[in-house]
Amino acid sequence: MKAIQLHEFGAPEVLREGDVAIPEPAAGEVLIRVSAAGINPPDWYTREGMPGVPEELKPPFDLPLIPGTDVSGVVAAVAADVDDFAVGDEVLGLLRFPTVMQSGGYAEYVTAPATDLARKPSGVSHVHAAGLPMAGLTAWQFLIDLGHDHPSPFQEAQHRPMPLGPGSTVLVNGAAGGVGHLALQLAKWKGARVIAVASGAHEEFLRELGADEFIDYTLQRPEDVAHDVDLVLDTVGGPDSRRFLKIIKPGGALYPVYFGEFDDEENARLGVTVTSTQVRANGAQLTELVRLVDDGVIRVAIDSTFALKDAARAHARAAQGHLRGKIVLTVD
Repeated sequence: MKAIQLHEFGAPEVLREGDVAIPEPAAGEVLIRVSAAGINPPDWYTREGMPGVPEELKPPFDLPLIPGTDVSGVVAAVAADVDDFAVGDEVLGLLRFPTVMQSGGYAEYVTAPATDLARKPSGVSHVHAAGLPMAGLTAWQFLIDLGHDHPSPFQEAQHRPMPLGPGSTVLVNGAAGGVGHLALQLAKWKGARVIAVASGAHEEFLRELGADEFIDYTLQRPEDVAHDVDLVLDTVGGPDSRRFLKIIKPGGALYPVYFGEFDDEENARLGVTVTSTQVRANGAQLTELVRLVDDGVIRVAIDSTFALKDAARAHARAAQGHLRGKIVLTVD
């Protein structure tokens, strides 16, 4: 089969197409003929060798590897102990994450644990399905239901999503991106009022998704204009995330997707809960998300698509930033 391989760490150009053996499903697994593969931040962090991450925190990578964790396709074979799926079923999934950071999704075929998969409805395209798993599950596990008891690699405190509903105000920073645009829609589904933060070019797009208020961060600092917020989901995160503390009501919460530097005493003094988590593969939760997509409650926006052989170009697009939704590879 054709697959994109990473033989060395570096710029997008290190991603090269090659011929490799079709994998065989182990116990509990299925073989998927891939139709589309989603691109996610861990893919390009891996490609770069995770610079800036302490060696003791880096997951092991055996080169060469085939990147990719998000796929949509058709079941081509099943292990003898798999009863939930059959050859010919259309499926999507976030594969093995974070136990295996890269599961071989940039390929014509990939094996997947059956428990990581959801059925793809006929009304949802493979491209849109492939854009859903990691971004959708990240938004779901931060905002709706964590669904596991695994500790976060970023802090000892266990993440517990706060209840959302009418009367709640949620600010989503980085609202036009993969996680952000889905989180915005999930918060609206729960009845919350949503403030979307992004660059001005995305205002119409985000208002169409349901944003009640829009802040163009290139013109205004959101921490200077927003106030009385119950929850901030900061999909940008990092060292600047603590700037949002002052706009959150006592009893509210700040969830940085990429955890930054915080002072527990300051958080306690302000009465703000600051927790983060790491998304985990979950077929049951993904099934709930797929149902919302199929019902038209949420939609997956596609920034751009590239052929599998053009994975390097897709990563170059990701490096430009200012994404509107997801980048997806299509597999012929």
